[in-house]
Amino acid sequence: MTEASLPLGTEPPRPLHEFWGYFSANRGALAGLMLVLLVLLLAAFAPLVAPFAPDLTDSAVFLKPPAWQAGGSSAHWLGTDAIGRDILSRLIHGARLTMAIGLAVVALSVVMGTVLGLTAGYFRGVFEIAVMRLMDIILTLPSLLLAIVIVAILGPGLMNAMLAVAIVVLPHYVRITRAAVITEMAKDYVTAARMNGASSLRLMFNEVLPNCTAPLIVQASLGISTAILDAAALGFLGLGAQPPSPEWGTMLADAREFVLRAWWVVTFPGLAILLTVLAFNLLGDGLRDAFDPKLKR
Repeated sequence: MTEASLPLGTEPPRPLHEFWGYFSANRGALAGLMLVLLVLLLAAFAPLVAPFAPDLTDSAVFLKPPAWQAGGSSAHWLGTDAIGRDILSRLIHGARLTMAIGLAVVALSVVMGTVLGLTAGYFRGVFEIAVMRLMDIILTLPSLLLAIVIVAILGPGLMNAMLAVAIVVLPHYVRITRAAVITEMAKDYVTAARMNGASSLRLMFNEVLPNCTAPLIVQASLGISTAILDAAALGFLGLGAQPPSPEWGTMLADAREFVLRAWWVVTFPGLAILLTVLAFNLLGDGLRDAFDPKLKR
């Protein structure tokens, strides 16, 4: 319905309100959004929320069970690890690292992927072929194996792990951006802007790119969960964040030998990864449904 055909006294629908209406109709997406906001708040206020410092050890409470289990203590709600560190505090501080890894990896890959996909879709020709064949080569390799190889070359560490994961997920953003740019370049508004003398930079960044952001936003929200999983896997293998960092994958690696003796040192970091990844996946599904007009009811 166009604005001219609306009944008198009726306001046209606002894009933001319309988007929120479609997004809020998805209960799973709302639950994912609430959980993501909770993790972000915990990460932002970790020093105020966490009952202990993440690296504080106490020889009197080695492998203390959770508070509700026999032998547990109310001072350590989720128990302690093998050297007496509070697991709840380490999970809360670990949320900072996990969210920083996810956001930094996605930001880096989105910027690089957008630039490569935008230029490949706009200029086409030999440059497009070279970029897309390189992306195809990266996609043919198992993502975790490629990340391990990159970190093995650069050396173990959090920054190198983030760079490796960013390279692994880069082809998805390049392909999405290129496909969207090719679609937009065939539309009338681009032809009109070109006939009015718009330069290539203006066409790419002022005309085409703003209309390609919706699929990138969806992919970015889903890509954070992939980045968290890959970074946790590298941390578990000893190639990512290094001890005593409270990164969730590193916490799982430290607790491997206590799986049968102390279930809580493995279960709670694993649940933190599971719930955070699930939250971002639900959020991404909701954003996809809200942005895609074919899925709107």
